[in-house]
Amino acid sequence: MAQVVGTNWLLTLLLVVALAAGTIRASDPDLERSELAAQRYVGELEGEVLARNNNATELSWAYESNITEEALKRRNEAASRNANFFKEVARELRLYDFNSFKDADLKRRIKKLTDLGYAALSEDKFTLLVDAISRMQENYATAKVCQYRNESNCNFGLEPELTEKLAKGRDAEELKYYWVQWHDVAGKPVRKDFDEYVTLNREAAQLNNFTSGAEYWLDAYEDDTFEAQVDAAIEQIKPLYEQIHAYVRYKLRKYYGSEIVSEKGPIPIHLLGNMWGQTWDNVADITTPFPKKKLLDVTDEMIRQGYTSVKMFQMGDEFFQSLNMTKLPPTFWEKSILEKPKDGRELVCHASAWDFYKQDDVRIKQCTRINMEDFFTVHHELGHIQYYLQYQNLSSVYREGANPGFHEAVGDVLSLSVSSPKHLERIGLLKDFVLDEESKLNQFYQSGLGKLVFLPFAYTLDKYRWQIFRGEVKPENYNCKFWEMRSKYSGVEPPVVRTEDDFDAAAKYHVSADVEYLRYFVSYIVQFQFHRAACEKAGQYVKGDPEKTVNNCDIYRSAEAGNALKAMLALGSSKPWPDAMEVLTGQRKMSAEALIEYFQPLYDWLVKENKAIGAFVGWEPTDKCKSA
Repeated sequence: MAQVVGTNWLLTLLLVVALAAGTIRASDPDLERSELAAQRYVGELEGEVLARNNNATELSWAYESNITEEALKRRNEAASRNANFFKEVARELRLYDFNSFKDADLKRRIKKLTDLGYAALSEDKFTLLVDAISRMQENYATAKVCQYRNESNCNFGLEPELTEKLAKGRDAEELKYYWVQWHDVAGKPVRKDFDEYVTLNREAAQLNNFTSGAEYWLDAYEDDTFEAQVDAAIEQIKPLYEQIHAYVRYKLRKYYGSEIVSEKGPIPIHLLGNMWGQTWDNVADITTPFPKKKLLDVTDEMIRQGYTSVKMFQMGDEFFQSLNMTKLPPTFWEKSILEKPKDGRELVCHASAWDFYKQDDVRIKQCTRINMEDFFTVHHELGHIQYYLQYQNLSSVYREGANPGFHEAVGDVLSLSVSSPKHLERIGLLKDFVLDEESKLNQFYQSGLGKLVFLPFAYTLDKYRWQIFRGEVKPENYNCKFWEMRSKYSGVEPPVVRTEDDFDAAAKYHVSADVEYLRYFVSYIVQFQFHRAACEKAGQYVKGDPEKTVNNCDIYRSAEAGNALKAMLALGSSKPWPDAMEVLTGQRKMSAEALIEYFQPLYDWLVKENKAIGAFVGWEPTDKCKSA
């Protein structure tokens, strides 16, 4: 490979020198061969790129499924080797005047190959950055707290112990204890590493010709107006969010009392059923509009029918096959980790789907629990897998979503069907469930607690980091700025006063692991656009028809819907995302219109109900973080 690189480098250098001397003009045949040389070089790179991506992914998998110092060392060494390799590739390709090439596809491939990311850093600084992120990620993965009122048991991790405590617990003091303990051990210790990460992130962005890491992340969306589109979407959903927030706060105030939940202030985050208050569906049982009506939860029925983690994935696989999509390959079942290993090893339990850049080598790592939430998560993760399988024959640089949010949206499109009462009845998990008007509102409400309330959280997590990357938020204000933004956009606050000695943002995996979060925001908007289009193709949605609505659709067994989805997924990132979206939806812009249409019955009811019960709409700023 080095010989090929050297030969092409010399050829290009001679061409550049000749151009500078004026001995070759743009119309000369030799310059045309420059484009052919680039085409040949990029083609020759393909096997090497796939091999390196495969090796790096294997080593990352080995580390995340068994956290040891040796596994970490091997993963980071491979990352450094690959960084150097791609840096040389980019340096070579930049010698070509590729912006003048006639082949648009070649230009797109070269642009992706010359995007170095962190590899633009010097080798020493790249190592420092990878080490800082690894320390943050390892701290997050191995953080443990003591059991409430039992300090002899200090082996409570986020999964499953703390997640289940926050989801099912109703003792405000116990919930506050676990919230504080987790944020203290998962966030506070990595403050120094985060400072180093931010400095190196900014330097890498500037070496890639971006002003900051914010602009670098946003560049993945290939639209200079995309940040404005994101801001517009959050404004679109604001009226609906304020209504559901007001109702939930009213209900929690009735449940916990006015000393714990104020009438007009932000909601104490530890009472919302989730460590970060990112979804609130776990408190549906104590806040639901019609408590006498049975809530949609098939967990008990899954347990009664003897569901296992494998069966849950088999059901998900069958759903995709019913859409005329690709069956999971045998290697998936052989190599995936579908439940938490019982051998005591430390691993990253956060559910994730993996592409190993080899034919049909796709896997999932998930500490699956037998409950309805994880049943939907299984379908979400299999959505990633289906995307991998549909674009696996494309060039290596195109083996990714049309934009980062598309990957997240695909699985959730399936979950919108899978979570419908119509589908759960079809697969025998929902029995004796009468879907009258009150039950429908309970269903919309429960879905809103999962889908709608997530949007301000997702928006904040990256809006906050963009401001840090841009230097608009200084280190001495990291924690209080975080809570100021959580309060402003989500109307939540910590259960106790926090200070700048704390670092609560890093108690979320994606902050500690350097994972851009806008993808989730985008996915929660565009999934409704995808869902509406798929439902229309399945003959289950007709605008204005009360019998065929976007919120009562199950695309199960619709080859028409599946074929339309496949056509979009098969493009990978070979085209700009509006082109991919247009294949399925006919639209080229992100819009919350379909989401609002989905939740319109809930919004109409909430407006009337909040007026009737006197629930205050809106919230005052939090006073739960002290800078000094």
